[in-house]
Amino acid sequence: MSSREPPFINAPNPDVETYYPLNEPEIGTLYPSASFVYHQNKTEPKLFQPLTIRGVTFKNRIWVPPMCQYSSVNGHATDWHLVNLGAYAARGVASITMEATSVVPEGRISPEDAGLWTDSQIEPLKRVVNFCHGQGTKIGIQLAHAGRKASTLAPWVRDPVRTVLSGRTVALEDENGWPDNVFAPSAIAFAPGYAQPREMTIEQIKEVQNAFVEAALRSEKAGCLLNSYQLHAAHGYLIHEFYSPLSNHRTDEYGGSLNNRFRFLLEIVEKVKAVWPEKPLFVRISAADFAEGPEQENGEWKQWGIEQSILLCKQLKARGVDLIDCSAGGNWAKQKFALEPGYQVPFAAALKKAIPDLVIGTVGLITSPILAEGYLQDGKADVVYLARELMRRADWPLVAAKELGVAVKPANQLERAWMDLITPRKE
Repeated sequence: MSSREPPFINAPNPDVETYYPLNEPEIGTLYPSASFVYHQNKTEPKLFQPLTIRGVTFKNRIWVPPMCQYSSVNGHATDWHLVNLGAYAARGVASITMEATSVVPEGRISPEDAGLWTDSQIEPLKRVVNFCHGQGTKIGIQLAHAGRKASTLAPWVRDPVRTVLSGRTVALEDENGWPDNVFAPSAIAFAPGYAQPREMTIEQIKEVQNAFVEAALRSEKAGCLLNSYQLHAAHGYLIHEFYSPLSNHRTDEYGGSLNNRFRFLLEIVEKVKAVWPEKPLFVRISAADFAEGPEQENGEWKQWGIEQSILLCKQLKARGVDLIDCSAGGNWAKQKFALEPGYQVPFAAALKKAIPDLVIGTVGLITSPILAEGYLQDGKADVVYLARELMRRADWPLVAAKELGVAVKPANQLERAWMDLITPRKE
């Protein structure tokens, strides 16, 4: 019997049910051989160094934040989510957080937003999660409630005559909206053209808090093995509305003092941690409201700002939150700020300086690999979230590696397009 060499097998990724080719090393990670470099770097770029949180290892520091797609059917994900998020996973990001996913139907931002209030919404999510895992990318979900900014029209369907010129943003009942079933900490509309919210009762507060827990449990019970959870406490949605004095004028235990305004979020954190103590838990906050006037006046808080954010994040960390996704704005319709690359990084840097052992993610029109690397090297943040730039260039991780002078693994199927990254440079 003649001997021959072992068979060549296009091996599957053993960690997922469906067949996806195994990538070794994982997509978006540095090649181990020193020969795979464009020039001699004294240190590996921090962008491509792994990060481990509660036993979950993220292969690099390039992460996808939640981005609303307005493409769900009664809260159910569609193939758009598979293709859109799958493109990021196949091109080397370490972590994807799925878009704001409402824990109750009336908590959606728009009629076409994602949801996780019923078991039937799990199966479409599983398909997306499984594909991302097949590419070696971790994936989590952002649990959310839109509060007073619920029942709004998707951005691209706002007719200029009937909505923009009239100032109407709310989705009416014949547009699949629920304008008379919008709730908030206080009965204060976000802006003209939005729904007039009703102030939540204590009973309603407890129901919504429990809905966050049920959504987390539902995903796990159905076998949707998400790697992390993020609570959406930013951008003027319900949780942000509770902690900002601009939108919370309550006089009970959920309003007034800082600790009272913190209470709604902190109780949700405690409830979620009680059922999933080992699961990485992230919170996205808005570090400032960008409203006119001072943050504090005569000992009274007038708007939300970085000083209060630091106090809140210290309490979040004490309750087991592992990462703060630091954004800003969204709760003041007339907000003013300078739109420039890295414009929100100073908020992340302030949090990192105040709470060094808390993992901080930064955002804000970040496009340059050099600047992104600099933020990490300077200790202003631990991970970089890219939204618009990844929408423009899903292959940003591969481009960033090339610009930083190192080679990372493309997907097996895409290697032919990136041969200059994986071929040793001849001097």
